[in-house]
Amino acid sequence: MSTASTELPQGRYGRSADERADRTLKIVGSVLGVVLLLVVGLFAYHYVFQNKISGEVITFQASRDAVKVHLEVRKDADASGYCTLRSQSADGTEVGRADFRFGGHATRIDKVVTLRTTSQGSTAELLGCHTG
Repeated sequence: MSTASTELPQGRYGRSADERADRTLKIVGSVLGVVLLLVVGLFAYHYVFQNKISGEVITFQASRDAVKVHLEVRKDADASGYCTLRSQSADGTEVGRADFRFGGHATRIDKVVTLRTTSQGSTAELLGCHTG
């Protein structure tokens, strides 16, 4: 005596619901992965190629109402922009903040700038440099 098979014949009725859901998830995952790679690539391009000016605090000297900062700026020859500096007191309160502009054709600028403060500053911090 033979027994009748209870399984459906392979390929006769199309894909099962699980196979369709798996395929849909694979497509959605692939699209999201490509979008993520594009966004990361865009940020990397902007950071590497669009940042035409950068700076570094070499030394600083604080007095009662100002902080003298030796600032080194590196930039493209045609770029102009500004660097933002700030000073904080010993307790962490911000006592001064200013933008210093840089232009010209030099690619490296060493300059001592004076940041006026409302009270004794104990730090000189470069917040960033931007073109513009």
